[in-house]
This record gives sequence, structure tokens and C-alpha cells, in this order.
Amino acid sequence: MSAIIALLVYMAAIIVWNFVLGRNIGEAMLVGLLVVTAFAGADAWTVLTHAFWEATQEQVMFAGLAFVFMSYILGQTPVLDRMIDILNSLLGRVRGGPVYTSTVAAGAFGSVAHVGASVTAAVGSITIPWMKRAQVRPEIAGSVVAGCAGMGVTFPFSSTMFILTGALATTGTLTVDELVIPLAIGGLWCLGVRLLVNAYMVRKYNLRAMDPADRLPFGRSFSRGWTSLTLFIGMVVPVLLTMGWTSARLSDYVGVDTGEALSLIVWIPVLMIAIVGFLGRRHLPRGGRDWFDLLAGAAPRFGVIGVTIVAAFAAANVLGELGLPAQLTTALEAVDAPRPVMALIVGAVVVAIAIPLTASATMAAIGPVAVAALIGVGVEPAVAATAVLIFASTEGASPPSGAPIYVAAGLAQVDPAKMFRPLVTYFCLPILGIGVLIASGVLPV
Repeated sequence: MSAIIALLVYMAAIIVWNFVLGRNIGEAMLVGLLVVTAFAGADAWTVLTHAFWEATQEQVMFAGLAFVFMSYILGQTPVLDRMIDILNSLLGRVRGGPVYTSTVAAGAFGSVAHVGASVTAAVGSITIPWMKRAQVRPEIAGSVVAGCAGMGVTFPFSSTMFILTGALATTGTLTVDELVIPLAIGGLWCLGVRLLVNAYMVRKYNLRAMDPADRLPFGRSFSRGWTSLTLFIGMVVPVLLTMGWTSARLSDYVGVDTGEALSLIVWIPVLMIAIVGFLGRRHLPRGGRDWFDLLAGAAPRFGVIGVTIVAAFAAANVLGELGLPAQLTTALEAVDAPRPVMALIVGAVVVAIAIPLTASATMAAIGPVAVAALIGVGVEPAVAATAVLIFASTEGASPPSGAPIYVAAGLAQVDPAKMFRPLVTYFCLPILGIGVLIASGVLPV
């Protein structure tokens, strides 16, 4: 049980360092990493260096920093302001319009892209600045976007779903076809509860419609800023190249599977930075000295975010080396409880594993065991798998290690630690509750 204890101590160290002592989250994550590495004993140095090296190879590391840079460059040009003018002309008269739009957009993009950090980055790059202009607090704007990242898991056909069904199909428990409809309905339940949370936020934080003086007539805003809409090309093109009919045709033509060769989370920020640079070229520096000053101004934004992402992934790697998934699996197999209680226990265990791991890694580590535990108390296989995937979808809303948290924090330019409480309260716990109600038979799928 040493890995389970290590996880608890890791969480405690971060909470004490950040919330009790008041130090920044980057320091807290480094302290947590060192504390959890100590559980490796004599192999601590080897485990730490290997975990750190693996963390620096994560694509999310590049994406997180790339989107921070993109948001900085956007701030130097009028491109995003003009796009937001168009959005405000359409939806600015609705209280909390940017919040609702962000949530629905995350659901739509997540149903196609399925990668939590990609959903956060693509949607948040547009809606976070819009929410901030609508007087939504930065930590709430970031939380709304990161809290919706998991919708990529709760809609078919994510890689996480295939990892789980692949393992279940080998035992004859469940096939992909049997899961599609229940998971789609489960995804809609998750979208619905997020929209209810949005409505609560609008009331609690007294979010108002945009002042009429700040809303341009649609014709005027569109004529001034229609070119800014080409920013969406940076999202659409990578999706078309990696998924669906266009990906299949291109893969046949070039002889390479573009879905495997191209990464959404890498190419979305690259293309968006290029488009911003082209659209805003008249407002960007022209000389070498001016570019140096611009990049120097961006440098401080990378510090805490970069350190935090590396430390989070390194700690996850260390916990994996310590055997956390296997130990939690053993503990889960030993549980004997009524259906609702078992659903809550399974949900809590899956959420706990999804804190340091991604949803896909969580399903690979414990998914089949979690489904079997629910089937053992009378839950139908498709319902059990739907609930377990919903539990795992909290990866983006589970502090302190969810990659979407740090992508959103970079876009919102806010200390990630300020997002932890709203993420847990408004997203992690409600989604856990949805999974429990589905597994208990209260919500039909």
C-alpha cells in the first residue's frame, strides 16, 4: 500500500505548501514531486531522473507553453478583440453568454477531438478572453474551460473508450457497438449538469449581459473583423487531417496514417500562432531589437506554468513506478458493498487515479477492474462502462495534476491554485455524482 500512501502524502504536501504556507503552485508541485520520490528509497534518484525526462517529452508541455505564447501574441494585436466583438454582437445580450458558449463549444469540439488538453486549448483560446471581457473572474473563466475538458472522454469515439472496450471485448464482457448509445447519453447528462453549473455561476457571480454600449451591431462588427474568424482554421485543419474521411483519403495518398503522425495538441497552437502572426502582422515588431523586447515580455508568463506541468507529469510517472494502479486495483477487488456504495467507491478510486494519470492511462490501469466491480453488484456492462468513463473524465478537473488545468491557467493568466476549489466544487464532484447516479440506475442511459 506504499504507493497509495505516497499519493496521499503527495496531495498533502502540495496543499500545505501552497494553501497553508502561501507559496506558489510551482514550488508546491516541486515539493510534492520530491516528497513522493522519497518513497522510492534507494532508487529515488534513478526514479526521479527517469520520471523528469519522461515528463519533458510530453506533448502537453509544449502545448501549454505554446498557448501561453499565443495568448500573449494575441494581446499585442487586435485579432482576438475583433472576433470577440462579433461574438458579443451575437450573444452579448445573454447573461453569462460567453460561459454557456464555452461549455457547448467544448462539448462539440470534444465529441470530435476527444483530447482534454486539446479541447481546453482550442476552446479556451477564444472563450477565456471573451469571458474576461465580460467581467468573469480569471480563475472562474479558466475553471469553466478546464472543467469541460473531460467531455472528450464522455462522447464516443475517444481513444479512452477504445482502450476500455478493447480490454472488455477480450473477456466477452462488452463490445464497442454496445457502448456507443449509452455513452452518448451519458455524455449528454454530463453536458446538462455543466450547463446547470453555468446557470448557478451566472447567479452566484452576478454575471450580466454585455453593456449595450460595448456591443456593436452585427453588420459593423462582422465587416471590421471577419478576417479574425480565420483563426478557427487553426483548429479545423488539424482535425480534418487527423480524423474522418479526409484523414483516411490523405493517409491512403501519402502512405502514412495521419491520425498517428500528426498531433492535434501540437499543430493547433502552431497553426494558430502562424495565423495570428499573419493577421496581426501590422501590429507586430519589424526589427530584431523590437522582437527581442516582445519575447522578453512574454518570458515571465512561462515560469510557473512550465515548472508546474513538468512537476505534475514527473510525479505521475513516479507514482506509476511505485505501483499505484496495481495497488488501487487490489484494494478495489477486496471491496464488498451495496450497489450505490460500490458505485461511489469505484468512482472515488477512478477519480483518484485520474488525478496523476490521464483518462486513457486510468482506463488501461484499472478500467476493466472498475467495470467488473460494478457488474458484480448488478450493473449492466454498458452502464458500468459508461459510468467508469464518466468517472475518468474528471482528469481535467482534478487538481493538482490535470494537464487541462495548466493550459487553461496559462490562457487565463491566473495562478492555477486559484482554480482548484471551483474545479472541485463545480465540476469534479458533480461529474462524480452523475457517474454514481448512472451506475445506481437513477439516471437512464
